[in-house]
Amino acid sequence: YQSDIDKDKNEGNFIHNFYTNGPGKFSVGESEYKHWFDGMSLIHSFTFSNGEVTYRSKFLKSDTYKRNVKADRIVVSEFGTMIYPDPSFTHLCNAIPDFTDNNLINIIRYGQDYYAASEINYINQIDPVTLETVGRVNYRNHIALNLATAHPHYDSEGNTYNMGTAIMGLGLPKYVIFKVPANASGTSTSSTWTKHYISICSIPFRSTLYPSYFHSFGMTENYIVFVEQPFKLDIIKLATAYFRGVNWGSCLKFDKDDITLFHVINRKTGKAVSTRYYGDALVVFHHLNAYEDQDHLVFDLISYKNSNLYDMFYMHNMRQETSDFIQSNQHFSPPVCQRFVLPLNIHKDSVRGSNLVTLTDTTAQALVQEDGSVYCQPDDIFQGLELPGINYNFNTKKYRYFYGSRVEWTPHANKIAKIDIESRTHMEWQEENCYPSEPVFVASPGAVDEDDGVILSSVISPDPNISPFMLILNAKTFEEIGRASIPASVHMDLHGHFIPANLRIKWSKFRSCLI
Repeated sequence: YQSDIDKDKNEGNFIHNFYTNGPGKFSVGESEYKHWFDGMSLIHSFTFSNGEVTYRSKFLKSDTYKRNVKADRIVVSEFGTMIYPDPSFTHLCNAIPDFTDNNLINIIRYGQDYYAASEINYINQIDPVTLETVGRVNYRNHIALNLATAHPHYDSEGNTYNMGTAIMGLGLPKYVIFKVPANASGTSTSSTWTKHYISICSIPFRSTLYPSYFHSFGMTENYIVFVEQPFKLDIIKLATAYFRGVNWGSCLKFDKDDITLFHVINRKTGKAVSTRYYGDALVVFHHLNAYEDQDHLVFDLISYKNSNLYDMFYMHNMRQETSDFIQSNQHFSPPVCQRFVLPLNIHKDSVRGSNLVTLTDTTAQALVQEDGSVYCQPDDIFQGLELPGINYNFNTKKYRYFYGSRVEWTPHANKIAKIDIESRTHMEWQEENCYPSEPVFVASPGAVDEDDGVILSSVISPDPNISPFMLILNAKTFEEIGRASIPASVHMDLHGHFIPANLRIKWSKFRSCLI
């Protein structure tokens, strides 16, 4: 479907593409998923060209999708929905199950190839023009990973950095950080990046049977920041979940009495900084940004005091009236955007108990302990925001602004916001009965100012009189530039990936379509 936008604000006949991913099908036949994160992946594409927006969408044709559709019921288990019988569990000797390949979290890039990804051992390559599913890659066969994030980092040269968890394989269980060169591309029949990836380092679990769950990580120009949080995956429970009749989500547990470790690894040498940094127990899903400043490593993330967030997204919770939802979720810990600061050059004779943070623009502290370790206390920046994003040209650099979805007493955000870290002020966009998705910043061509650009967010509404639309905001003022209406059913998505016109895509196959 094509929709006009303000043609005075377009950049000529360049083609820009914005892809989003999220759950889009919650039942098959008479069977239903129990958790919102279980829904089958629906990929959306918004193509901006010559003042028009073209929308199309397709379900990811994963093996999971094909098996479910063929059986006309859900036959593959997901995070919050365990299915009996599930053909994935064919061998009792498999300590770690062969997970679903329903990649519904994000669209990521390795080399010049694009993949639908989640946090499992499978990713599915997609054709960015047609949205067809090209083929499946199993991390296990190449990097020996059982789990991997759907939030990699990209450097200025186009290289991709990601990390995952190796539970079963050669050697002791470990976290693995790896790099995929920018020029590593696949074909319709093979993914050559798997032959050219570079292992940066591995980090042993601090508890062999209880690895830390992680959804993302931080990266500066010289370092990787990994937060080993006390939100843990119980390996024994995971291995026996199917036979005990519980879902995989129940295998994650938060230990409020434990500590959080901050690992700092030189991304060029793969060597870890020897200082032991730690903080109080927290749960983190999303990092905002990280950078180095005057011999300090600064990293910002969104933290919770407990792990109850996942519980909010069980379908029986999401179908409640707002008043009932508020009443039943009073134990929910609101998200807090926090800044941690780690001093990089610590002298052995540093005064015990002293705060080593000398930066003047933060209240974060790093206190030297008697054993030489450093206890880190955060600077709280903002409360009530999730799905954060920045001007990615400022990734790994000192920055001022970030954007995100305002999270209040509802499972879906009804506002998006721009946060000014320097002034600690914020702007909001809101429209009655409208629910915007993750806001994505797109810089203006040749922009100098950090907030010179636009915000993209796809918006849905339960009101049948309000069509879904692609919202375009001025990132400086948060004023609406335009919107492109979509006369079709559009589902709330999770994360997106913008491909600017200067990245090559073979557009000879392009057809405007809505599927």
